[in-house]
This record gives sequence, structure tokens and C-alpha cells, in this order.
Amino acid sequence: MQTSAPKYSSSFAERFVSAVISKCETDTGTAAKLRRAIRSSQEHQAWDFLAKFGIDLEDDYARIQALTVAGAIARSRTMRGAKVNGSMMLGKALAESFDDGVNSNGAIARLRRLVACDTLAEVSTNLRYLLPLIDSRCDQRLDYVRLMHQLRNFPSNPQRIKRQWAMEFYGHPIYETTGEGL
Repeated sequence: MQTSAPKYSSSFAERFVSAVISKCETDTGTAAKLRRAIRSSQEHQAWDFLAKFGIDLEDDYARIQALTVAGAIARSRTMRGAKVNGSMMLGKALAESFDDGVNSNGAIARLRRLVACDTLAEVSTNLRYLLPLIDSRCDQRLDYVRLMHQLRNFPSNPQRIKRQWAMEFYGHPIYETTGEGL
């Protein structure tokens, strides 16, 4: 297992997300593999797709974040027919998934559960249940490039990423860029 976050250019996340969106639109077999691969017992089904992007399959950080994002895109009903990445940040999407928004006990509990995660594996497991909930309740598409950057940077600076999710949730402005500066 690698101990530091993988180093990719900001365009890597954009290319990866774009390729997943495109592949899910044109190849239902690959889309099904990516949907199943979000579970660790089935992730081997997407290894060929990840390897084509140069993702080191032995690097837990790189593999987990790529599988989490690819699986979420493949499962997303709002991404069907979409040709581009969305713009909704994770925290904001979580708040908008509940009628009471940031005042909803359910939304607050889910945010707390997410920010209580200490490892990328925990975050990925949490997102496996959270992203379908958001997708079923929120009509806007998530910004998967930003999410991929956040997951990539989570191992090296988890508190910063958790603060970003909380600020997105509560509606405070995010002054940081979504690129390498995350």
C-alpha cells in the first residue's frame, strides 16, 4: 500500500471523469462493471478500465479514489445522457437532498458521518451509500472532478477536505480552486 497521495495533474481527473461519462454512455457492459466495482469484492471487474488510465492497481489510494468516482458516475441517474461533468459540490448536494437543507437532522447526521472518517477507505465506504442517496434526491449533477481531487488529497490533508465539505454543506463560500491547490 502506498503511503502518500498519488500525484496526477489536474487534467488527469478531468480526462478520467470525461472518459467514464463517455464510456458509460456508449458501453453498457463497462458501465455495469463500474457500478459493481464500487464494492471491494467486485472491484477486479474494473481493473482493465483503470489500468488503461495508468492507475497503479497496487496503489490503494489511487485505485480507491478512481473506483469511487467511476462507480458513482456509472450509478448516477443524473449523469445519464450528460456529456459533461456537473458543477454541484458534494456538501451542497447533500444539503439540497433534504427538504430542510442544512437544518435537516438526516443531512447533518450524514455530514457528520462523512467528516468523522479518518481514512480514504472509510470515506469511500461512506460515499458508496451517500452518493446514491444524493443522486436520487438532487436533480443537479455532482462535480466529479472536484470530488476526485478531494479524494486524491484526503490522505495527505484530511482535515482540509473535511472542512471543504462542511463549508459546502453550510453554504459558506469556497475560495480555494478545484485544481491542484486543493
